[in-house]
Amino acid sequence: MPNSLARAEHDERRQHRKLLLWPLLLALLFGAVNFGELVENGLRVARNDLRSQPVSGDIVLVQIDDRSLRQVDNWPWPRSKQAELIDSIRQSGAKRLIIDILYTGPSQPEQDRALAAALERWDDVTLAAQTRIGDGEGAIDRGLPIPQFAQHARISTLAFPFDWQSAVWRLPTALDVANRRLTSLSSAIAGRDGSAPGLYRVDYSFDIATVPAFSASDVLNRRVPRTALAGKTVVLGTNSMRLGDQWMVPGTGKRGGVYVHILGAETLKRGMPLDIGWVPALLIAAAACWLAVTRNRARYLGVAAAGMLTAPVALEHLLIFADITPGLFLLAVVGGRMAWRRNRQQGLRNGLTGLPNLSALAADKSGRDRPLVAARVHNYAEIVSALDSAEERQFVEQVVQRLNVGNKERVIYQGDEGIFAWFADKGTPFGQHLEALHALFRSPVRAGKIACDVSLSFGVELGGKRAIGSRLGSALVAASEADAENLKWKFHDPAREQEAAWRLSLLSQLDEAIDKGEVWLAFQPKVDLASRRTVGAEALARWTHPEKGPISPTEFVSAAEQSDRIQRLTDFVLEQAIRAAADINRRGHHFEIAVNLSARMLSDRGLPGRVATYLALYGLEAERLILELTETAAVAGSGTGLDMLAAMRQLGVKIAIDDYGTGLSTLEYLKKVPASELKIDQSFIKAMRDHRSDLIMVQSTITLAHSLGRIVVAEGVEDPVSLEQLQAMGCDQAQGFIVGRPMGFEEMTRRLAAEKRRRAA
Repeated sequence: MPNSLARAEHDERRQHRKLLLWPLLLALLFGAVNFGELVENGLRVARNDLRSQPVSGDIVLVQIDDRSLRQVDNWPWPRSKQAELIDSIRQSGAKRLIIDILYTGPSQPEQDRALAAALERWDDVTLAAQTRIGDGEGAIDRGLPIPQFAQHARISTLAFPFDWQSAVWRLPTALDVANRRLTSLSSAIAGRDGSAPGLYRVDYSFDIATVPAFSASDVLNRRVPRTALAGKTVVLGTNSMRLGDQWMVPGTGKRGGVYVHILGAETLKRGMPLDIGWVPALLIAAAACWLAVTRNRARYLGVAAAGMLTAPVALEHLLIFADITPGLFLLAVVGGRMAWRRNRQQGLRNGLTGLPNLSALAADKSGRDRPLVAARVHNYAEIVSALDSAEERQFVEQVVQRLNVGNKERVIYQGDEGIFAWFADKGTPFGQHLEALHALFRSPVRAGKIACDVSLSFGVELGGKRAIGSRLGSALVAASEADAENLKWKFHDPAREQEAAWRLSLLSQLDEAIDKGEVWLAFQPKVDLASRRTVGAEALARWTHPEKGPISPTEFVSAAEQSDRIQRLTDFVLEQAIRAAADINRRGHHFEIAVNLSARMLSDRGLPGRVATYLALYGLEAERLILELTETAAVAGSGTGLDMLAAMRQLGVKIAIDDYGTGLSTLEYLKKVPASELKIDQSFIKAMRDHRSDLIMVQSTITLAHSLGRIVVAEGVEDPVSLEQLQAMGCDQAQGFIVGRPMGFEEMTRRLAAEKRRRAA
């Protein structure tokens, strides 16, 4: 057995190494389609927060903001006013001016001349051109500044790519547009020539709040100190929600597009970023996965994941950017697979002995068509309670060693509480085989210094199309039956499967039977002992199955109660009983109907309402309905239960305590239960002829009930002598075979009609 387990582990490790291929392929696809973009961006924002740093301060923003719009005028301002602003910036000693405002068309001639003159007075000024990246590159004629302005300035492009959130992660250094190379605005701000077109990542660790920014109205009105602009690169642009041009700055929120260009320029001032993509991180993850799988050490995955999460912080400080989510994805998939493998291995073995457990049995496909043998050690709990862990392991090893006699290659599966199972070869002579194994346990099994006498039996399930778990259950049932019948072993009886299926489906079939009319009512007469007249009956549920015939009420009523599905049956019996009693009373008979009430129904707050509905629907007086509940239920009922019984009494319905004498009721509690009747249990009625104590009990109950104003009904009266005794003791009513067996509705009506004719005669 150890060799087979080692061989299985080796095969599983080899298969696991092969399965490294498909997570790697998935990770490659993951990276190729940029599936982890959202997570990647979130991680990058978190790292930016860790590396937060101020800007250089060499780049100053003069912004057309909400304050400027209020104090100067709505945008666009006259170009003469813009010229005044440009002159104010120049007079403050600014070194360079980059204007993030489009001048793609003319306005009034004198206004345009004023702006052109202001631009001409600058030594170094850059104007923006409107272009776009993607389809249609080069179609920018309408986006260039008009020649009147362009002749006095450099031209830079505003274009940049953005994602679905309008977030800008990369900026171009330059773009080739219409046979002309345009430097990007961020390159112009940083003072780079943009000779090599391409995209670079913006370092958003720069704190946007540290960018020196002044309102254009303050610059116009000379409220900004000259030192704030002197010698600086000044960027003039808009930053107002009213003017649009708003973009998502990662980690900050929406800002004017001019901020994106400024942060890009701050990045370029530190150096040209290097974007190495997702392949290096994926290769590192693949190497870690290979080590983890081949050496069965999951910690390699954790080390690699920690490195991928922390290394980019240092790399990005050096302006080296890497995508790590494909690598993390690969680590997560392989780590999950290894955890599943580890849990599966642990889940397929007994934690104490290392033997394969019943889950491993269920997973063993080789035993699907082979007989299954189960051995149950019936005193296992008693034995192991006297052993420590080492002794219990030794005990199990000794048991398995004996069960393996005759076949050393047999795999024994161990369950809890002394269960062992294995698959046998087809054609095994079970009589001889199991008799011989049983004989081996005549001598005690030694565990440590303790000699343990083992009581066990075997069950055999010969095979079939059922699941292994179901077959094992059948074999264990057979083993238990063998022990109960003082046998060494026993085959599983397939006929029991049909009975088990019937019991499991009984309640659902009962609901169908009610709908189909297979459930009906029988009526057991109740006779007034003084007049010997039938005054009522107890309604009893009966079920006639079309195939199985009559079903025992004890079977289906008990099942409904235990499964808390008694309401449907109770409502059916109540409605049918009330309808039958109403019909009988309309024929001129004074007739009461009694219905048994389950203890579970005492918590049904809706029952009084339904009873009132049935009484009104069929026209039966409430006092003609008696609800019977056992003495045990009456005594146990409290709170809500007693409130429900009180509500029934308020309707006028009578309450009877059934099987009186078998419970634990006290006189005080009987005073609390709003019952109008006590039904003495039939066990006392049948025994009172032969036992004086039972006769005294019946007599005292009658006296007690009458003292409380209750009617007494004797159940199970089967002979004339008992009937006479009860009448002499003052018992009010009787019920039993001597009075009348349960009968159908038509027979009950004929009985009542015959009594009425006799009285009339």
